[in-house]
Amino acid sequence: MKRLFLLLLLLVPFACVFHARAQMDTTGVYAPLDSLLTQFYGALLYEEIPEKNAEFDALIASCTDSLMRQHVTLTVFDHYRYSRVMGEEAVAVHIYDRWIEPGIVATRSEFEAFEAERFALEHRNTLIGMPAPRLSLRKPCGGRRTIPAGGRASVLFFYSPECSKCRMETYALPSVLAQVDFPMDFYAIDVDSDKKAFKAFRKALRTPNKNVKMIHLWDPESESTMLLDYGIFSTPKIFVVWEGEILGRRLEMDSLQEIIQYISMLYGQEKEE
Repeated sequence: MKRLFLLLLLLVPFACVFHARAQMDTTGVYAPLDSLLTQFYGALLYEEIPEKNAEFDALIASCTDSLMRQHVTLTVFDHYRYSRVMGEEAVAVHIYDRWIEPGIVATRSEFEAFEAERFALEHRNTLIGMPAPRLSLRKPCGGRRTIPAGGRASVLFFYSPECSKCRMETYALPSVLAQVDFPMDFYAIDVDSDKKAFKAFRKALRTPNKNVKMIHLWDPESESTMLLDYGIFSTPKIFVVWEGEILGRRLEMDSLQEIIQYISMLYGQEKEE
């Protein structure tokens, strides 16, 4: 909290300037504030998410001027929704739920409001450490399967056969999955409804690794809530579930590989114990 109080003391000289220059180009006015916020992000980098949330709640609440509060809130929100640090999107979701969605802090435009809401919908249910949403999906031969199963590591790969990046990743996945040396369920989930395309994609996406159980599923009648539960507004999307919780989310191939190595280490430790 000392960092917060120091920052607030430094912000005081700017407070009286913001309102007076509301109708002017404020780029120069906000520059010192943005510099301080950048320092604040760095100071909080290794803090846990609840600590970050508490610090920014206190900072936003301390802004008595509405324009300064708006700028601080939306700047912090944008910083964390575009952050490349895994798990930090949780801060942006918290800022949205606590300050933006209730209307305590207004967005600057309807488009900005739409984008903020969409971000929250995409991320809210699958933050790191949250229980993985359960889905009931159709198997290729009929019948249904509820995923992810407990007791095994799981990868959920949401794809569209028409998605060029999805097709590219089918070529990269076998080499990544070859490194799995622990029991894993790999759920390849088609978000479209073309039966022929689904069949062709199943043939293309295979792995010889006996540790990996490849399970193909889809939802052609849109009977599940998978798109909302996992925020699938585009494809591909990759999630990793470990012991029922989200361990990795919206991953690229390199980060999926890193998580596989991490689970391999944990699995080896469990076997030794």
